[in-house]
Parts: sequence; C-alpha cells; structure tokens
Amino acid sequence: MSPRFTLSVPDLAPFFEQRHHELATRLQGEHLDVLATTEDPVEIARLLGDPLGLYAHLVPEAYGGATTGRPVDLAYIDVRALVLVREALGQVSAQADSIFAVQGLGTYPILLGGSQDLIAEVVPDVVRGRRLGAFALTEPEAGSDVASLRTVARKDGESWVLDGEKTLISNVPIASHHVVFANADPSLGRKGITAFYVPKDTPGLTLEPLPMSVPHPIGRLRLEGCRVPNEHVLGHVGAGFRIAMETLDAFRISVGAAANGMAARALTATLDHVKRRRQFGAPLADRQLVQAYLAEMATELDAARLLVARAAHRRDTTGERVTSLAAMGKMYATEAAQRIIDKAVQLHGGIGVLEGSEVEKLYREIRPLRIYEGTTEIQKLVIAKALLG
Repeated sequence: MSPRFTLSVPDLAPFFEQRHHELATRLQGEHLDVLATTEDPVEIARLLGDPLGLYAHLVPEAYGGATTGRPVDLAYIDVRALVLVREALGQVSAQADSIFAVQGLGTYPILLGGSQDLIAEVVPDVVRGRRLGAFALTEPEAGSDVASLRTVARKDGESWVLDGEKTLISNVPIASHHVVFANADPSLGRKGITAFYVPKDTPGLTLEPLPMSVPHPIGRLRLEGCRVPNEHVLGHVGAGFRIAMETLDAFRISVGAAANGMAARALTATLDHVKRRRQFGAPLADRQLVQAYLAEMATELDAARLLVARAAHRRDTTGERVTSLAAMGKMYATEAAQRIIDKAVQLHGGIGVLEGSEVEKLYREIRPLRIYEGTTEIQKLVIAKALLG
C-alpha cells in the first residue's frame, strides 16, 4: 500500500514554482514505498538512483541534474526541490532520506571546488547512483567546533599525506568516495582547513562501520599516511572551512524538511489510531484531551513547514547564504518533530512503545536529526549571532 504523502506545496503555494508542483505530483505518484521494503542500505541507495532518479536533485542542471531553470549556473541547487524530496522520504524511510542527503553533502564540495576533470569523472555517476559520497568532517574531539579538527595534511611533492580520524560519518559503509576535511596549517586554525577528495580504496584509508539505534550506514575513517594527489584538493589550500559551511548552508534547510516528513507520518498514524481505538465506549478521537494533543501536533507541523519553506525560498530566489533562516528552520522543525512524535507515542499507549511499531520507530529515527548538521544548541547560537550583528 502506497503511503499517504502530505507535502508542503498545496498549503504553501506562494513559496513554490510550477516545477515544484510538478515534482510534488510526481512524488505522489512514484512508488516510493519500495524504499520501505528493505533495510539493506546498498539496495536503498540503488533504488534512489534507479528507478527513482532522485539523485538528480542533488546536482546542478548544468551537470546533468534535474531541470531548475538555471542551466548555466554551475553551483545552483534547487533547495525547494530538496525540501519536497526529503519531506516525502521522511514519510517512507528515514534510512533512505539519510543516504539521499549525504549523497548531496558528499558531492556538493566537489562541485564547489573540484576540477572540471574531477567533476566529469564523479558527478554523472552520482546522478545515476553508481557512486555514493560521504562528508567526513566530524572527529572524536571536533564536532560542533569545526575549527578544532585535528586531522592534518602535509604536502609531499605532488601529493598530500593525510593523518587523523573521522567518526560518525554517514554513508561510510557504502560510500565510493569521501570529502575529507584536514588542516594543512594548524597554526592558522580554521584558515588552514582544506577539503580533499578521497576515494574509498585510497591506500592508508581504513573504514569501520559503527552501530546505530536505527538502521543507518555510519562509520569511522582512519587516515594513516593516506596519500592523495594534488589534483584532489578541492578549491585551494585553506578553502575547506568555506566549502564546508557553504555545503551545510545548502543542505541544512532540508534537514527540517525530513523532520517535517517524519512528523507528518506520525500525525497521520495517530489520526488513524484515535479514530479506530475505542476506550470507555467511545473513540479516543472524541476525548477533548486527545483533541488538544492533535491540535498542538498539527499547528507545530504547519509552523515548521512555514519556516523551512521560507528559508528554502529565500535561498533559491536570492542566491544568498541564509544561515540564520536555515538555522531557524532546522532548529524548530527538528525540535517540533520530536514533540509531535512523542505525543504520537503517548496517544498510541502501550502500542507506542512496542519495538517495531510505527511510532516507536519514528521516535528513534527523529532523535539524530536534532544533532547532525549542527545541534539545536549550535543553531541557537547562529540565530543569536545574527540578531546581535
């Protein structure tokens, strides 16, 4: 049975263009439920590329991506399309949503700083799903504080040698390549951070999967004398921090969309449950306290969708960095989704805490979104910094 999607387009039409309405219609008609039939990340990654073709929304039209109306803009990503895709995936499979998003994170830095030869080698395979990327930024001692990362890079002739460790890197078990951030001059702090394209079979690179509380391909990278050619430097030496921040700016907004999708799924499941479940001679839906919970859930979801749509619209139409608006959307949507799903569990009663039940799984799946791509606390600091000038 196909899931009943609820997407932002119908209620928030002024934020979207005709192509987004067409995308929403296509997503509604696609058999995305096939993604929920397996927990094998390799199979999910394949399905996202073929037959679904969703990776096309992760690269500019100029490089074979989906039509955006900007065929000559080499860095334009349609964030509103990302919002709709992730809102749909969030209602089908959290693992599929994560693999899709990290494919974007592991590709966009190449578009920002890679040579034309590297782009030509990597991007067409990304669109088709033949190549998967990972974004290797986080370290055991450097998460939110990116400037303190300890992975280092030293120049050696016509190549670079990387040493260090990355952890909690999504897609590691299935990735074909990693964008690794290392400091080429630690004395410069973040101004020395440099981004490197590192294929999975690079000598000196060791990959180790890590277990998660939900199905999710994640792992650790160890770099010990890991040698990469000079042409695999993305941008230039010292451009890594900018590349990382621009990448996160482009994709952080869509984290809120994924949270909205999960929250929408929880609300739909809860509405079905309270209409069907009878207590004390009447459906749960007739109880005023239950109705109050439903009202709060629906209102928070709509508010979150508005914040995410506003940030995506501003990013798409101005081309500017929308750091504060992205932080608001990401922070509110993920926190609201946690509250909505918690209420869903409560209204399901005992069923809500049975392992494998729909809302119990959502309860575990929503939790990481409040952490990755910038914790809620970091988003608050970003917003406050913008307010204080």
